[in-house]
Parts: sequence; structure tokens; C-alpha cells
Amino acid sequence: MATIEECRSALDKLSDNLAGADGDVRTAAALDRSLSCRITDLDITFVGRLKDGRIEVLDTLQGPPPEKAQIRLTMSGDDLVAMVDGELNFARAWGAGRVRLEAGLLDLLRLRKLL
Repeated sequence: MATIEECRSALDKLSDNLAGADGDVRTAAALDRSLSCRITDLDITFVGRLKDGRIEVLDTLQGPPPEKAQIRLTMSGDDLVAMVDGELNFARAWGAGRVRLEAGLLDLLRLRKLL
């Protein structure tokens, strides 16, 4: 099972990947939205913002987030680490119910370019 530190490191790596992206991916990542990433097996939530093509983690909370973020991800810590390391395909994980992504319709349309 991935640790809190490994999950945080995976989010930092994902942020670096987004910041270095080009074209449609860079455009999709340029949103300015509140973001939460709930790690179910650790019962924690990373909360922050997707801003200027980077993920800015502002806090780590025990349990579910107190407020509903504009973009919400839910998954296990192992799945987060595996996706960021390129070992797990997001679309397959989402289709299998291992990963959950919730956002407004317009945001989902833009985010699909990231996936």
C-alpha cells in the first residue's frame, strides 16, 4: 500500500508532467479550478488548485474533504502512484471503476485531453 508521502510525491510528479506538456494537454491543464484527490485506502484527501498548468497541493486532510472541489478525483494510493508512473492507464482504470473523476461538464470536456 502506498504511503501518504508516496502519494504526495506522485501528485508533485503529475504537476511537473503537466507543467512540461505541450499542445492540447498544456491547454487543458491551464484551468484554474479547485481540486481534491481522495485516497480511499489511506482515508486522506489532498486539496488544492489546478492553476497555470500545475497542481498546487494546499493541505492534506483526514477523511473526505469538507467542501466540494470543482475537480474531484478518488482512487487508492497504489492506483495514483501506478498512473503517474505510467503503469496504469487512466481510461482503463476509470472504466473498471478503480478511479473516479467528477467535475462540471465543460471541465470534463477539457480534461479529457489530459486522459
